[in-house]
Amino acid sequence: MPFSEILGQSTAIDTLKRALQLGKVHHAYRFEGPDGVGKEKAAFALAQCLVCTEPREKLACGNCSACRRVVTLSEQPPQVPKHPDVVLLERGLYPAAVLGSDSAETNTINLPQIKKLVQSRVGYPPHEGRALVFIIRRADELNANAANALLKTLEEPPEKTHFILLTHRPHRLLDTIRSRTLAVRFAQLSDENLGIILDRLGANRSVIPLSAGSAAQAIAMSDEQRLAAKQEFVSALSMSLEAPDLASALAHIDVKGNDRLELRDQLGWFALHLADMARDLVVEDPGVAERDARRYSLVLSTMAELERNANPALAMEALVTRLRRV
Repeated sequence: MPFSEILGQSTAIDTLKRALQLGKVHHAYRFEGPDGVGKEKAAFALAQCLVCTEPREKLACGNCSACRRVVTLSEQPPQVPKHPDVVLLERGLYPAAVLGSDSAETNTINLPQIKKLVQSRVGYPPHEGRALVFIIRRADELNANAANALLKTLEEPPEKTHFILLTHRPHRLLDTIRSRTLAVRFAQLSDENLGIILDRLGANRSVIPLSAGSAAQAIAMSDEQRLAAKQEFVSALSMSLEAPDLASALAHIDVKGNDRLELRDQLGWFALHLADMARDLVVEDPGVAERDARRYSLVLSTMAELERNANPALAMEALVTRLRRV
């Protein structure tokens, strides 16, 4: 995963390349920006540079065994890099038994993951000598205990040890975590870059206006099966707003099989639907456009509640009730 393959993030990539070439790579980075804009690709590209055995001008060669193993994930779960010095952390990635825990991580990154994968490793040098790199997906999902345990390592990092925290919600990280990590900011992707990415995959460009500058969202929306599921959710929620009474309205909505993050993503699609309708009606019917705009704000509020661990069923019941009052 060379830096050259990451589109639309020249400022962030130039910052990282300059640090590598000057030999001043920070021990802990915080890659901030929307989901699906290249943060994770940049993290793996940086990891390659740090462990590469045949670097070229301080950058990864991309061809040596070390470089290849950084971006090659194990075939069996948990799917993590085959390179022993690149450690991936994420909520729910590891079975409870692997972490020595009694229960799976369903809502947050818990303390057992930090103890097992970070604290047990940092006391030893890298297996292959060059660097030890920890990549934490959705680092804002660290719970308080896990974040405080990680903080201790960030305060006194061992030599040749680097952390890369990925987040689209940096405000949810502890202030102390933010103060000990160096921010590298990633922007939304332009329509042009989204088009290039979709063309490479043979996907339909028509989803670009609804993708909010995110390649991940554009790719997900272009998948016919996932698109059909999202459209079905939008249709059901729209029908609930037209139902004669609240009981009938709630009968249209079934979130029993959804976790809160899946429901948040579906609501994001509904929010885009409302925004699109409001734009179309702003001249023809400004009253309806204003109603859709207010509904849009309510949906965003519910999405924020779900990010704060709200119960999906209760959150949806409250949302439908509020939407029908607008």
